[in-house]
Amino acid sequence: MNGLPRSRRFLQLNRSSQAQLGGMRVPQCRLSVAILNNRNSLHDAFVIPSAKHMAPIIPQSFLFRYSLAAHRCDELPILKRGKLISLPKEFAIVVPSGLTDGPAFADLRIAWNDQGLAITANVTGKKHPPEADPQIALESDGLQLWIDTRDTQSIHRASRFCHHFCILPRGGGQKKDQACVVQLPIARAREDAPTAVLKTSKVSASLTQDGYELSIWLPAEALTGFEPEVNPRIGFYYCVRDSELGEQCLSVDREFPFDHDPSLWATLRLVSDDTG
Repeated sequence: MNGLPRSRRFLQLNRSSQAQLGGMRVPQCRLSVAILNNRNSLHDAFVIPSAKHMAPIIPQSFLFRYSLAAHRCDELPILKRGKLISLPKEFAIVVPSGLTDGPAFADLRIAWNDQGLAITANVTGKKHPPEADPQIALESDGLQLWIDTRDTQSIHRASRFCHHFCILPRGGGQKKDQACVVQLPIARAREDAPTAVLKTSKVSASLTQDGYELSIWLPAEALTGFEPEVNPRIGFYYCVRDSELGEQCLSVDREFPFDHDPSLWATLRLVSDDTG
């Protein structure tokens, strides 16, 4: 492959899982990049298939900033209490397996409309029920989401448009056996996001034979600055934590400060079927 131009490159993923690096197509195999100056520029770099004897100095997941498509679904939200949101596979968050470094035990799907965002997670491979407590949400099993409604990826400290939610499969309700959602402040933020009115959110969970299913509807009023017509791109990151299986992250793991640095988050493109 020829040398990459001296400009920033984005790995853009759409519904058909076709990866593109700028205008060049990238095979969906394990990739390494040599001669990396910094995260914002690739100088005289080459993308090459990695061999078994080639251990990357920098995690492969750090080499690209993802732009992921989230497709519109006007049928949402599902307002029946306790009912899981069901999204078909074309709403899956797709990252080529060759560009991820950690475990993969959760299938995540996302949809949107002008009223808010819907996210589902299906965790498999467990032998025991999930452990979760909203008082220690960061240490609990469940899904953590980071959302920046302005997709300001040039900042390293969160703004008021940056949100952190922990969605837990249990710990809510009088018997602590229901799903719940907790909003947490983001460390080192320049300005905290307003406290979301989470009573209007819809969160549900169901235990399965080897794991659990989890879904949440985040209404627009819970996301400061959520205006898809004005800002059709939002910053997005997730981490599924499990006491048995480890952590599945969108790209980089805890070696990088994704929990408080928005520049490490991906871009989520809020697209309609007619816009792609």
